[in-house]
Amino acid sequence: MGTALVYHEDMTATRLLWDDPECEIECPERLTAALDGLRQRGLQQRCLCLTACEASEEELGMVHSPEYVALVRRTQTLDKEELQALSKQFDAVYFHPNTFHCARLAVGAALQLVDAVLTGAVHNGLALVRPPGHHSQKEAANGFCVFNNVAIAAKHAKQKYGLQRILIVDWDIHHGQGIQYIFDDDPSVLYFSWHRYEHGRFWPFLQESDAHAVGQGQGQGFTVNLPWNQVGMGNADYLAAFLHVLLPLAFEFDPELVLVSAGFDSAIGDPEGRMRATPECFAHLTQLLQVLAGGRICAVLEGGYHLESLAQSVCKMVQTLLGDPTPPLLGLMVPCQSALESIQSVQTAQAPHWTSLQQNVAPILGPSTHFPEGRSLPLLAESPTYEAAEAALSPLQGELCLRPTPPICTAVALAVPGAALALPPGVLLQEESALREETEAWARLHKSLFQDESLVTLGKILCLLGGILDGQVRNGIAVTAALATAATVEVIIQRCLSHGAQRLLCVALGQLDRPLDLADDGRVLWLNIRGKEAAVESMFHISTPLPQESILQLARTLAQVLLGEAPPSLGPFLMASPEEIRALRLLKTQLEPRWKLLQVAAPRPGPCSPIA
Repeated sequence: MGTALVYHEDMTATRLLWDDPECEIECPERLTAALDGLRQRGLQQRCLCLTACEASEEELGMVHSPEYVALVRRTQTLDKEELQALSKQFDAVYFHPNTFHCARLAVGAALQLVDAVLTGAVHNGLALVRPPGHHSQKEAANGFCVFNNVAIAAKHAKQKYGLQRILIVDWDIHHGQGIQYIFDDDPSVLYFSWHRYEHGRFWPFLQESDAHAVGQGQGQGFTVNLPWNQVGMGNADYLAAFLHVLLPLAFEFDPELVLVSAGFDSAIGDPEGRMRATPECFAHLTQLLQVLAGGRICAVLEGGYHLESLAQSVCKMVQTLLGDPTPPLLGLMVPCQSALESIQSVQTAQAPHWTSLQQNVAPILGPSTHFPEGRSLPLLAESPTYEAAEAALSPLQGELCLRPTPPICTAVALAVPGAALALPPGVLLQEESALREETEAWARLHKSLFQDESLVTLGKILCLLGGILDGQVRNGIAVTAALATAATVEVIIQRCLSHGAQRLLCVALGQLDRPLDLADDGRVLWLNIRGKEAAVESMFHISTPLPQESILQLARTLAQVLLGEAPPSLGPFLMASPEEIRALRLLKTQLEPRWKLLQVAAPRPGPCSPIA
């Protein structure tokens, strides 16, 4: 179904007409830089491009008062001095004679995107808009925002399509207090925001931006604030926030639509955020959201004031929406101490309202379990690393060039005569096999006993694997006889390692034993999902207790997801059994010292080394 890109060049018409250092960063070049990046990388051409239309005043009235809409309408006839005087009545706002037109286009773009996704015209999309919206309130402009684009889009989805559960993810570096105020008592909208807070010392300086603000009345628990109390948060910190806060709540909430307030002032190099998340991180965040709401994601641009960082981050997000593989994340994936403290404060505040968090709130770790890699973050203003962060964007430019798209998305090697999986259309059924001499050589090399039939199976799988490793096939499925599985898996692993693979993840369902000759050298992580058993043989050999399902059903679902379809909804949230919880807790305790993204509790303050 594809990805929509909604835009109108008129949204570049507004510009600051007087000197104001606070407001000058919100400029038309923000949109043109993002759009140029999409064009240069061939991404715009792959999207369904929609020209934004103005929202009606009735649509604006779903959130804003008639008096406020009339006030903004009057700016069309004001001169420069009158516009400046009116702007001073609000916090960090400037008006222009074209503001009313541009702001209506921004709202209209968000509404068109919601319509396109909810009618099935596209699967997901991005509204590339300005002015942004998440700070604006019922009767006030605020923080460059005039009308609340995402809040109006959520109201529209509820009123026009009858949606009852909408998730808003606000990864802009500023708190979207406007969205929070609008849905503060509304249990049909789950609002998640992380934001630079610094214990209330960062704009907008609000107590209600802290973790204890969880909503009012029936909306208690449906406002989730994750305050960053230091600058310099990076990829590991952002992923930890998703894994330990947002995703558990989102799976329990089971949204029908995901709206993203996509502000990229939370990316590396931005002068407002002063954080360190690379553009690739936003591809991973987007991918994690795609498992929700059947993949129905509507992203709407908010902030982002470093033009190169903004453009690269937008491109990475759109690539993921289009279904391209997510790029690797570089650097040490260890959340910092301040991030862990923020995550734990949110879990503690939200646990009374969410079953999924009630088993995960952990006590502060004692000094005996303090991880030596734990570290605090220096303020970047006092460190040369801020300049280094901006310089780091230059080499990332080359890495953003798109890899050639494999001509085949998903291939299937059927090595079981008569196997029928009712696979979705678009899957290539592969009949080729590797040369028999090559197949026999691999079998002899690994001292595995293959009969003639199992050699044919191995040959088909090696041919499929070769297509993936050579970039001709993106992914694949092989259906084999059970007796050939263990030996075949061993050959596949060694074939990948011989091809130069540095890290392999092997997920085994059922009673499949790890190959005995597999070195425990950190190149292969073996995760076995096998009933009620739980064990840590080593930091790279793990068995975990999870329920199993029909293998054929799993294969069908896997094929659909590999083709780019959204995974099926998990349905109503069900708590794990006490036995499963105990087993998983034991695993987590054993694995935390090696795998730092499993950490939830923050270590006690101690000697820490700053980030290099």
